[in-house]
Amino acid sequence: MQQQQLDKALGWEPPANWLRVRTLDAHTGGEPLRIYLDGYGQIPGAAILEKQAYCRENLDHLRRATVWEPRGHADMYGCIVTEPTTGDGDLGVIFTHNEGYSSMCGHGIIAVTTALLETGALPAQSPETCLRIDSPAGRITAYARMEGQRVASVYFHNVPSYVVELDASVPVPGMGEVRYDLAFGGAYYAFVDAREIGLDTGPDNAAALIHAGRAIKQAVVDSRVIEHPEDSALGFLYGTIFIDSARSELAGSRNVCIFADGELDRSPTGTGVSARAAIHHARGELKPGDSMVVESIIGSRFRTAVHSELTYCGHPAVIPEVEGQAYITGRQEFLVNPDDPFAHGFFIR
Repeated sequence: MQQQQLDKALGWEPPANWLRVRTLDAHTGGEPLRIYLDGYGQIPGAAILEKQAYCRENLDHLRRATVWEPRGHADMYGCIVTEPTTGDGDLGVIFTHNEGYSSMCGHGIIAVTTALLETGALPAQSPETCLRIDSPAGRITAYARMEGQRVASVYFHNVPSYVVELDASVPVPGMGEVRYDLAFGGAYYAFVDAREIGLDTGPDNAAALIHAGRAIKQAVVDSRVIEHPEDSALGFLYGTIFIDSARSELAGSRNVCIFADGELDRSPTGTGVSARAAIHHARGELKPGDSMVVESIIGSRFRTAVHSELTYCGHPAVIPEVEGQAYITGRQEFLVNPDDPFAHGFFIR
């Protein structure tokens, strides 16, 4: 075909009754983020958790249509950008995934900061731009290291992160007694040493990692109540993180996170390395100013550090600092034909 014929398809306008959703896609350490530019409209709510609840109750068809197949996939991740809900905030974020909505997302903070600054949606200042972001878990302060118009990297100060219990154990069907640490870094995770259960953390073993991660998560959920000290909406186990030795000399260890409904994080997991900072601090292995580098299942890396110490609702806690790099990968316009039997997506794991 000639280009002028294909140009007709580029200029085609869908029927007026079709839903349009436009997004900017990016990735952080290989983990995708689909940033919604329009389609959601104004989302009511005085706080981000109220806005999140409104999306869950009234707009979930948009999440399913763009995160699930055929427009997404089982490991897709999304970010709805809203107006801030605090007086000094720059924006609000609501994170979506295959199962629903998360309380915080570190790779998402890095990617949305990068994308909004590089596209000019928010003004950038050199050598560093600060964004105050309202997330369901609380205030996140992100800092973009600028190199011209490019964001070289983003580091952020997370919400207070703390240990719930070290060296807990739970019986897991087919695996026996499994030792884990339970910690919060914007979300709750059960941390398991992969070597103790003989589990390889390479990408070729993804199916076994997903199976084990789901089984351990369910066993922990069945064995205990997880309560957030300030908001019951945050009191749930988000996933299982397998810790392993690093494959690269550039990192000190490895994280493989299985979260939501069997999603496998391609990045080291920003909230996961935040909770790990709290664990290492509780064990006396990480002091304020100390940092560590954690790699993912595909070898991408985050730097994490203990920015400061505090007491949070009676828990010894830390404010973690997490740094990584993100890249814009695409600009999409999704169309939803109301006559399509799979208009609002389907999910296969």
